[in-house]
Amino acid sequence: MNGTKWSSINNQTNITTKHEEEFKESTDMASKPGIFSDWPWKPLGSYKYVVLAPWVVHSIYSYTMKEETERDLTNFLIFPFMLWRILHNQIWITLSRYRTSKGNNLIVDKSIDFDQVDRESNWDDQIILHTLLSYIISMSMAEARGLPFWRTDGVVKTILLHMGPVEFLYYWFHRALHHHYLYSRYHSHHHSSTVTQPISAVIHPFAEMVVYFMLFGIPLITTLLTGTASMAVVFGYLTYIDFMNNMGHCNFELIPNCLFSVFPPLKYLMYTPSFHSLHHTQFRTNYSLFMPFYDYIYDTMDKSTDRVYETSLKRAEDLPDVVHLTHLTKFESIYHLRLGFSSLASNPDDDHQNFRWYMWVMRPFTICSAAFTWIYGRTFVSDRHTFDEKLRMQTWMVPRYNIQYFLKWQRDSINRLIEEAILKADKKGVKGEEVNRNGEMYIKRNPKLKVKVVDGSSLAVAIVLNSIPPGTKQVVLRAKLSKVVHAIAFALCQTGIQVAVLHEEEHMKLQLSSKCGTNLVLTKSYHHSRIWVVGDGLTEEEQNKASKGTIFIPFSQFPLKKIRQDCFYHTTPAMIAPPSLNNLHSCENWLPRRVMSAWRVAGIVHAMEEWNVNECGDTIFNIDTVWQAALRHGFRPLPISY
Repeated sequence: MNGTKWSSINNQTNITTKHEEEFKESTDMASKPGIFSDWPWKPLGSYKYVVLAPWVVHSIYSYTMKEETERDLTNFLIFPFMLWRILHNQIWITLSRYRTSKGNNLIVDKSIDFDQVDRESNWDDQIILHTLLSYIISMSMAEARGLPFWRTDGVVKTILLHMGPVEFLYYWFHRALHHHYLYSRYHSHHHSSTVTQPISAVIHPFAEMVVYFMLFGIPLITTLLTGTASMAVVFGYLTYIDFMNNMGHCNFELIPNCLFSVFPPLKYLMYTPSFHSLHHTQFRTNYSLFMPFYDYIYDTMDKSTDRVYETSLKRAEDLPDVVHLTHLTKFESIYHLRLGFSSLASNPDDDHQNFRWYMWVMRPFTICSAAFTWIYGRTFVSDRHTFDEKLRMQTWMVPRYNIQYFLKWQRDSINRLIEEAILKADKKGVKGEEVNRNGEMYIKRNPKLKVKVVDGSSLAVAIVLNSIPPGTKQVVLRAKLSKVVHAIAFALCQTGIQVAVLHEEEHMKLQLSSKCGTNLVLTKSYHHSRIWVVGDGLTEEEQNKASKGTIFIPFSQFPLKKIRQDCFYHTTPAMIAPPSLNNLHSCENWLPRRVMSAWRVAGIVHAMEEWNVNECGDTIFNIDTVWQAALRHGFRPLPISY
């Protein structure tokens, strides 16, 4: 974030002295949690949906087994409608994260962190609660059974009841929630998210959400009791609430000004994301639910609302200084993207630790999405960060899976996507770009490129060398030969560490090209060294031959398959990001939180140091220089756990 960006929204993001205490409480969540703050099914974790199982089973059984005249379609549709609401929310999550990654129309230029992601991970609790209440009402009220699809009088009544009692009561309840007593016990949990995203809308303590449901239930229960209810009222009204909640909590402005120009009264009937964003940053203004006219009536409309709205609409897309070009790995990795499931993206991609029952349910969609990328797909922005408040970074995703990189008939398509991304970055004036594989061909084909292509090999080598425990006298080196292998072998031999190679052909090629001297040895023994530096060529058979307590230090981009319980496995080359790297709230593949791969860090370091060189093809940058630069900018190595 540079000074210009901050100044353009400075009036919104500054918190006045009058409300500093309230702001502190909001960032600390509920400082004095009130009664019934926790959701009843919290102990069930990701298995919380089992509370609905009896109701769903009964609904399906009743609909399929009863006579056609006795079937209740409304009750049967409650479960499909729950699935629609989950999908609806997920669409907004993905759209919001994609738009904020690009930076255009951004409202608040601040970061989201892992704490906020964890706090908002239970966004579906309110859907479970409403589904449960729907089943209870459907089975206990005769008026709720066999609803027609449409009744105009019921639709009109719902609109009027929402505009009147619901909006009015919500406004005053919301103002009451900002009283110190209720705020510190309940509502501060919601205001912990100064930078909102769609799911921030429903992050409330259980007791607070129950009151909201009572308010939203006014039109629904009224139409049921008066015999004017319909499926359009029940399902349509709740979809409207979801839509407005999600839209209003986006951190980008998406309502075009032309709507208010064509129909000026609309400004009193529909809020905008910038309108509600001001409530999260100023606290004592813009209390309305979806219709701002009560803020106008009671003089609580923030005076900067129109200015912030106009400013957000004019904000252009970010121009990054560094682009990290990456691709998908396994088929399920699409859900681990920042644009996918936020709960998965905020944790390392580990099949055992991150198993979710719904991944099996999503399998058909997973297969379809994978097939789609084989046929069509363009590189897109998936993430944005800032470093040291001056370097802007974006992650661009190549929509190709790891397996496609090994298929000859896919290479032309992949190379074309990467080249297009590099040319696009060059056109935008990007300082440095990181690519996962050798990028020399793109430099040769485009000799006038101003962008510098960095594959990060030198930093990967440096991290591996500095991961070897002090006092080590010998290591086993096993991998397919590459420039990284040659650099590691040469550096180890130069420091006096004996490098043992297991295959004669590899030994001969390393000796010829790296000039390692007598420190490079050929061995048939798998037990004489407990430090193994390994890459993609290591087989399971070779792993099993290693001695007990062996430390495997990989230098490949993909982690080793862990088949030994009595050995230690280090991560792929990576470093811990410094606090000055902002908006880091998703994990990079299998790496822990706030840990970045060497290939990603290398691009940042090259840009910060303003090195006017490419690192691609067979080129290796000065290993010690890039290592010291990474440490100087606050990156730290990961310790080996053994």
